[in-house]
This record gives sequence, C-alpha cells and structure tokens, in this order.
Amino acid sequence: MRRRRRRQPTVAGLSFLDCICCGFGAVILLLVIVKTHQPTLVEDAGEELRGSADHLRAVLADLLDATGQAEQRLSSADDAVAEQRLDLEQARKEWEKTLKDLTAADVDESVLARLKEIYSRAQESTPRRNPPSSLVGGVPADSEYIIFVIDTSGSMLQANWDRVIQKMQETLDVYPKVRGIQVYNDMGRSMFTGYNGRWMPDTTRGRKLILDYLQNWRAFSNSSPVEGITQAMQTYAGRFENISIYVFGDEFTGESIQDVVDTVDRLNRRRTVRIHGVGFPWMDEHGNLQPTTLRFATLMRVLCQRNGGTFVALQGR
Repeated sequence: MRRRRRRQPTVAGLSFLDCICCGFGAVILLLVIVKTHQPTLVEDAGEELRGSADHLRAVLADLLDATGQAEQRLSSADDAVAEQRLDLEQARKEWEKTLKDLTAADVDESVLARLKEIYSRAQESTPRRNPPSSLVGGVPADSEYIIFVIDTSGSMLQANWDRVIQKMQETLDVYPKVRGIQVYNDMGRSMFTGYNGRWMPDTTRGRKLILDYLQNWRAFSNSSPVEGITQAMQTYAGRFENISIYVFGDEFTGESIQDVVDTVDRLNRRRTVRIHGVGFPWMDEHGNLQPTTLRFATLMRVLCQRNGGTFVALQGR
C-alpha cells in the first residue's frame, strides 16, 4: 500500500498569522492604556480651564469697574473744562470790546477815563527816590542778555531824551556783567549796523560808546514799539535763553493792541524772554496825557504781565 506524503506548512501562512495576532494584541493594549489614563487627563484639563476662566472673569470685572470710574472722572473733567471755556469766552468778549474802544478813531471820554486810571495806577506803583535798581520794578537782574528798544520819535527827542539817557545808564548799572547787549530803535533798526543779528560784547568801552552815541541818535520812528520788539524776538528769542527786553517809549500809534499781544505770544511761546517797559509821559500844553501815551501804557502793561516783566510809568514834569 502506497504511503501518503505529509504536507509542509508555508512560511507566508505563518507570517500572516503572526501579524494578525500582534495586531489584535496591540489593539487590546491600546484599549487598556486609553481606559486607564484618559479620564484622568481630561478631568485635570477641565479643572485647569475652569480655573483660568474664573481668573479671567475676575480680571474683566476689575477692568470694567476701573473703566466706569475713569469715565466718571472724564465726565467731571469735561464739565469743568466746559465751564472754564465759557468763562474764557466771556473774558475774551470783554477784552475785545475794550480793545475796540481803544482802537476806535473817536475815543470817547469813558475810554480815556479808564486809560488814565490805568496810567495813574502804574505811576503810583513806581517807587520814588529809590536806587536805580527800582527801574526794573523789583525783578531780579539775572538775565544774561539785554536788548533795548527805544522810541526815537520827535516827542521823545524833544521832551524826554535826557531822561532816556539817564534811565539807560541806570538800567546798565543794574547789570554789572552780561553776555551780550543790543540796542534797537522802535522801528527795529540797530544802533550799530555792524552788529545786526549778533550781540555787542559787554565791555566798559562798549557801554560808554552806547551812551555817547545815544546823545545824538536820530533815526526815523513811527512812534510805535511794535517793530522793534518783533525784530528783537525774531532775531534772538529762538536762539538764546534768559533775555530781557527794555522798551522805552511814550506812544503807541498802531491799530490793534490785541494783534501785538498775539504776535509776541507766538514769538515768545517758550517764555525765554522777559519784557520790561518804561513809559515817558507826553502831555499837551494843558498838561493832559495824549491818548497815544495812554495806549502805550495799556499795551506795555499787558506785554509785561504776560512775559514776566514790569512796566514803570514815569512821572510827568
């Protein structure tokens, strides 16, 4: 009887069976791992998120509260600013009305009375028989540069020129030493053309030269200090610090005081320049102050007050 040969298993069949078993084992292992650790991880993450959310809600509540308080303060500030604007507007209207009266061609008696009162107060505030330092009204003479703007009109030359020279000497004596000096007439013309746009050195000889030249200085004038002040501001205000301007004059013949005040405010925005004024009275044959003299006093009092200086009205004689 013929014996049947036993069939041998193939290698491919065994490998496939191994892969299937390993795959099922891996799936079972994954299930065990996921079921063991996933609930813990999800629970921890949820607790962390809930804590972050609570913290953010608290921060948001604080921000909303701070915003509300800031809005209340801002509203109060807006109300205060609105009230101040109303006050300023009222003051501006009153000021413009006064200026309109001052610049009117037919100045009435009430305006003249107000101007005379202003000039009288300036004269009363001027110390008498005091040392030369009273010329600056008690303002410390600590400026490093000084500029003179002097009215060279006929009224000044005829009635007040000897007093101009005297006050010039007294003012220079108040400043023993400065870094630079400049002298303009009221039209903005320099006493010495060689020093246009630059300072004259402060020396004993230089001061004597200024006073000597002043004796016979004759320059065209329109009886208004505006051009001289403007020239001094435009040339030096933005380039140097600690400057004092002394304005010597007796008249203001310009059209608008407010325009002059606005121009000087613009040029002296940083307030590096002080403006002082000395008023020399010009009277008619009856001993009455001229309207242009009263307007000069009004202009200089405003400019000096706004620019840290002093206005001195000299007594008539």
